[in-house]
Amino acid sequence: MDSLSPTERSARMSRVRAANTRPEMVVRRLIYTLGYRYRLHRRDLPGKPDLVFGSRRAVIFVHGCFWHRHPSPDCKLARMPKSRLDFWGSKLSRNRQHDIEVEELLKEAGWRVLTLWECELRDRPALVTKVREFLR
Repeated sequence: MDSLSPTERSARMSRVRAANTRPEMVVRRLIYTLGYRYRLHRRDLPGKPDLVFGSRRAVIFVHGCFWHRHPSPDCKLARMPKSRLDFWGSKLSRNRQHDIEVEELLKEAGWRVLTLWECELRDRPALVTKVREFLR
């Protein structure tokens, strides 16, 4: 059973962003300070990647661990809600499956794909290394 009324739940869910999220902004600032330039959310590419590096044929997705079901067993942010498990289980598994399909489509089209998870943003030195190696 949901702990919020339908009106309260609707108000809360309407505040969930699809783009320009806090983790995405952290990654964008970091990459910009590293000297790389990018385009945002290109609609002509599958999945509208968060950052697109056209000349490098590379894209970066910044995924929230909850919404995209981070598969790491160490991730505490990818926990399941305690209510409406039937709804959330199917919704979140569809999100995960969609992410896999989008990544395959991009790779088939010749794009390199990097997915950064929300929980990875805490370790800035590792994040810098990962981004630099990917964008070489």
